[in-house]
Amino acid sequence: MPKFSLPDDAPSGLTSPVTAKVMKYASKGHVAVFKLTNGHVGNKWRIGAGLRKPVPTLLLEHRGRKSGREFTTPLLYLDDGDDFVIVASQGGMPKNPQWYHNLVANPDTRIHVKGRRNLEVSARVATAEERAELWPRLVDLYADFAKYQSWTERQIPVVILSPR
Repeated sequence: MPKFSLPDDAPSGLTSPVTAKVMKYASKGHVAVFKLTNGHVGNKWRIGAGLRKPVPTLLLEHRGRKSGREFTTPLLYLDDGDDFVIVASQGGMPKNPQWYHNLVANPDTRIHVKGRRNLEVSARVATAEERAELWPRLVDLYADFAKYQSWTERQIPVVILSPR
């Protein structure tokens, strides 16, 4: 029995422990291939809405707010001038992803984008005004973000990564 209630149109296995394991190991594989090829492989998301319109991906490094351990998570991003914009959608799951909480606690971090490693950035949650401006652009980038928002009661956070 799922721990959270989901809207009727949300996939029934969204909160399944099996789904979480599959996502975890798929992410680890994505990170390994991206790092091995310096982003030449793994720099585009081609799943869901990304199948027809591939979306750029980056690797986000973040420090566990409780454990202090380093983690790396592949994420879709929007180029916004010098900034990189990421979305804490977690596929429309009921809670924000761990990386989001880790960034709030430790905003100075690094990202990897195709051909560029260890780009130092500072993270901040977009203001309501910034989110209102960015959200339509993010949905245009990856249409599934709108679906994910409809599957959860939380407002999905938008995070801006600015070079330091």
